[in-house]
Amino acid sequence: MDKLDSAYKTIGEVTKILNLKSNNKGALPTHVIRFWETQFKQIKPKILNSNRRYYDEKTINLLKKVKFLLKDQGMTINGVKKILDNEVSLKLDEIADKSIRTENLRNKLLKISNKLKELKNGKKNAR
Repeated sequence: MDKLDSAYKTIGEVTKILNLKSNNKGALPTHVIRFWETQFKQIKPKILNSNRRYYDEKTINLLKKVKFLLKDQGMTINGVKKILDNEVSLKLDEIADKSIRTENLRNKLLKISNKLKELKNGKKNAR
């Protein structure tokens, strides 16, 4: 049975949501999230019975943003801190959307270029 999106998630569930790569033994890399907690003051999980971490939807979205900036955009921890500390911080959706639009444009241009080459080669062969 799946939890509701608004329900608190364990650290293991969050690593799966973030699609963090597991090590050779198949263990989830929860240490990455714990490290991010030490580096980014905005990441504050609820710590309940026997020091177990639970993450709400807002914190998970923040972790997604941190992962995107660090892993996908190649930013440094200090660079991500500056973005998160800035009050007009870019939303993850805006950043990801711009990145996706750029990739879509690149793919479309490549297809057009390949089609032009096909047409050019077709005319050469027809002569």
